[in-house]
Amino acid sequence: MKSVQDRVQALLDAYPVWPRRTIAGHFDEAVKKYQNRTLVFTLEKEYTYAEMQERSDLLARGLLALGIRPREHVALLMGNYPEFIISKLALTKIGAVCVPLNTMLLERELAFLLEDSDVVALIFNDSLGKNNYVDIIGRICSELTVQPDGINVSCAALPRLRNVICFSANDSIYDDLMSFNDLYRLGEGISPDELQRVRQATEYPDDICDIMYTSGTTSLPKGAMMSHDMLLRSSYAACLTRAVEDGRRIYFPLPLYHIFAYELGLLVVTFVGGAIVTHAQFTPREALELMEKSRANDFLCVPSILLAVLNHPDLKKHDLSSLHATMCGATPAPVPLWQRAVDELNLQEMCAGYGMTEVSGASTITSPGDPVEVMATRVGRLVMANCSGLPEFGNRNIQYKVVDPFTGKELPPGEEGEWVCRGNMVTRGYYKRPQENVELIDKDGWLRTGDLGIIHPDGLFQITGRSKEIYKISGENVSPKEVEEVISTHPKVNQVYVLGVPDRNMGEVGVAFIELKPGEESTRREIVGYCKGKLARFKIPHHIFFTSSSELPFTSSGKIKKYKLAERALSLLEKDGKKS
Repeated sequence: MKSVQDRVQALLDAYPVWPRRTIAGHFDEAVKKYQNRTLVFTLEKEYTYAEMQERSDLLARGLLALGIRPREHVALLMGNYPEFIISKLALTKIGAVCVPLNTMLLERELAFLLEDSDVVALIFNDSLGKNNYVDIIGRICSELTVQPDGINVSCAALPRLRNVICFSANDSIYDDLMSFNDLYRLGEGISPDELQRVRQATEYPDDICDIMYTSGTTSLPKGAMMSHDMLLRSSYAACLTRAVEDGRRIYFPLPLYHIFAYELGLLVVTFVGGAIVTHAQFTPREALELMEKSRANDFLCVPSILLAVLNHPDLKKHDLSSLHATMCGATPAPVPLWQRAVDELNLQEMCAGYGMTEVSGASTITSPGDPVEVMATRVGRLVMANCSGLPEFGNRNIQYKVVDPFTGKELPPGEEGEWVCRGNMVTRGYYKRPQENVELIDKDGWLRTGDLGIIHPDGLFQITGRSKEIYKISGENVSPKEVEEVISTHPKVNQVYVLGVPDRNMGEVGVAFIELKPGEESTRREIVGYCKGKLARFKIPHHIFFTSSSELPFTSSGKIKKYKLAERALSLLEKDGKKS
């Protein structure tokens, strides 16, 4: 293994000048260099760069046959199958916008996103885990009608929707649904020259290529608009900061609809001719098998996944000697967990980081070789940039400052406040959310992150809390207001307040304080059961406390003091022996 300095220098030499490209153009260059190398490794099969290029070209031609036009929106609801990546690449080749959807969401949540994002086509898994998406999409589009051409559809609930394509891992066929293979066959009727013509007409690196939904301060998710150039600069910066070597193989079970896996996994490896190692759904046993079989070098994860792998009884039976690095993010991991990773996985380079969808992924990352104490208490330094940075941002891709969360006034170095940022990695705004755009992004491009923290004199960032109420469960954002609105519809509930509290395994978990209507009685089981058909599982509160109105802490203006509820929750959990 080359030294960190030598690996960084190789990346500097490879990109002396920043090449402004679309993701499709960037992938073309990667295929020229690494065509016979593996890009995607699964337990069933390996796919080379050349194979993924060939398949995505054919799928892109199929999309053109459907009439998908540049800048139109196409939703992608799929697990971590190679076909997810093929679809992503195909959409970039025709200048369309991908709307990746969270596979953990329930029917009503998916219905909202499909309508809000104005998609004209949907590519989806027939099933994933316990979710039968054929049935779910069938109910969302209950009036789906196939047009006489047998290709286009109409749907009263989603009037913009023209095409629905169903991917089945076992090649199942469904009536009235176009299959993934059907789309390939349609592509055979479109010439490569026609695809090339479209490619040349859509080579705009600053065009939006993804709308990625993230929870906001309201109960409704917001679609952050991401451009090709933003995502590529961010991924190159991550390569530099983590000193990613030629050919690195990165295992991750994190979903590709998340910016974490997409940026730090898939896009990163294309800069170095590496491979991603993944599977549709995580199990610790399969994770160990994949890392051993693929000779993985790197492990992208969140603390709960890292802990599950370390706790698996067969850990020592697997040869993981090729593994030398990990990046564990989304929520802070304690020192003992980092130390176990060092001792039991023999890792030499571990990284923590900070980021969000709106900044194209990780904007701060710790350095390879930082001690575990740093990774447990800090979230890194600004990512390196080299030629991808700009002078106006201090030759970086992004710059941060700390402001008073109430007045917006910039605070002196070393003081705690809200982080705000701007740069060539920062979103232009949220799709169809003019009010949120005005509230969260000022005229000079500074984005309010909603996170509280300190920027220390040594350049290390320390996160101390959130100025907004969103909390994260194993990397998934949860809006308390959304959960409150569901629970408040229960016929026995008078009022409810939801917040997040720390949890050593999942980062944070939800707590609900519920006041029942006079004379009513209820149980945790009843409330959880009521939520199950209305909220994704990770959004359902982990702890539920029934309370009286007199016990709820309000301000003089009638606003709930959630920080007081958090203190009470921690006290109750400690008393009950459930301290997180």
